[in-house]
Amino acid sequence: MTLVSRVLGFVRDVVIARIFGASLAADVFFVAFKIPNLFRRLFAEGAFSQAFVPVLAEYREREGEAATGGLVGATAGVLALVLCAFVALGVLAAPVFIMVFAPGFIDDAGKLELASSLLRLTFPYLLFISLAALAGAVLNTYGRFAIPAITPVLLNLALIGCAWLLAPHLAQPVFALAVGVLLGGIAQLALQLAAVARLGLPIRLGVSFAHTGVRRILALMGPAIFGVSVAQINLLLDTVIASFLETGSISWLYYADRLVEFPLGVLGIALATVILPTLSSRHSEGSREAFSATLDWALRWVVLVGLPAACALGVLAVPVLSTLFQYGEFAERDVTMAARALMAYAGGLLAFILVKVLAPGYFARQDTRTPVRIGIIAMSANMVFNLLLVFPLAHAGLALATTLSASLNAALLWRGLRRDGVYLPAPGWPRFLLRVVCATAVMSGLLAWWVAPLASWSAWSVAERGTALATVIAIGGLAYVLALAILGLRPRDMVLREGGV
Repeated sequence: MTLVSRVLGFVRDVVIARIFGASLAADVFFVAFKIPNLFRRLFAEGAFSQAFVPVLAEYREREGEAATGGLVGATAGVLALVLCAFVALGVLAAPVFIMVFAPGFIDDAGKLELASSLLRLTFPYLLFISLAALAGAVLNTYGRFAIPAITPVLLNLALIGCAWLLAPHLAQPVFALAVGVLLGGIAQLALQLAAVARLGLPIRLGVSFAHTGVRRILALMGPAIFGVSVAQINLLLDTVIASFLETGSISWLYYADRLVEFPLGVLGIALATVILPTLSSRHSEGSREAFSATLDWALRWVVLVGLPAACALGVLAVPVLSTLFQYGEFAERDVTMAARALMAYAGGLLAFILVKVLAPGYFARQDTRTPVRIGIIAMSANMVFNLLLVFPLAHAGLALATTLSASLNAALLWRGLRRDGVYLPAPGWPRFLLRVVCATAVMSGLLAWWVAPLASWSAWSVAERGTALATVIAIGGLAYVLALAILGLRPRDMVLREGGV
């Protein structure tokens, strides 16, 4: 389901690139959309889920259905109240938010005014998507993963529909995208509320800050807000600095980031979503061996898929960007500039995924302080890397800084789990790593030899580009799988052993 959602997300970005390219309007919309999305990661899917799911799993294990329903109702009431106040502030103070998050727009009155108007439309999305995240967390805890994973399809459909159907009729077509964001948020909440209703939980809605479970969730959320959102904060810092660079820089970073988000969502976020409820249950049961086995299984999948995906994205940066986005307003120069950012981001893909998978190892044990300390170190490093790299490499330097800080974040999270004895690697890691590295090298060499230069891709039709890209991806994937098989890796080696999920 996550794969389906991400594929449709690509279609959405293709449509946006074709209509708006890397223009001023596109830059401004991406800022107006990124601001509520940052707070969404802080208050919803990131910090909130990491704090809510362990407490909810514990209530379900120990307190029964009635108490669980009471916790859900009380949490929903508190979350809705806080978010309504925050969204109202965001709408009223939209220019202030823009000046804080994109200070490069301050000297351009037209950019600032347009961004503020768009933000007033996109900010309420935060309310709907956060409540949808609460409903999704409930569904995940009860083993219902399909609906939360497929829900983002509705946002993509809303954006595609508004871009194609509404934009041509507006004096400023970019407002259609903001309307699509708002409609997508409402649709996502409606679908997940219907799914929660089918669980039959005795939910009693109400605002209760005194509820024991709510107080525990709020206490866990404080540090979790920072710990789980370091990557998002780093990306936002990139946007702040990029707002001072040439027009198009924000869009180039956005399109590159979207391509990295595909494997990150399909593997990293999907794995993290699946293992967090499991890890929380194993911790409640006191089963340290099963806890470690689940983490080990997830980490092997991260390496098996993440390493070749990172290398392939770097090698195929130009062909992928040209095939997906080089139409209409998105020119050949935009491909070249976005490819620089994509190659820098690709180097950190494995680290991005590792952070998503390692963080639940802390949150499932209701330890939110350690990721915060690590997050502060990583974010501080990112700011230093930004300042060092933005002058020689421009927007690509910002992407490389994000990669370096994510790598530091992942390394420190892994070291902490090992130091605390929470994670004990299963036997066979050196041999497994050698197989994956060798197979990835074979694949990368073949892709680099096969790929044509940008001039050829630009000259080809849509069908020719699509066929060529599909062919080279299939050849690379087949080479990787065959190399793994020749080196002795078998499907049974990737099955979770007894005591895990």
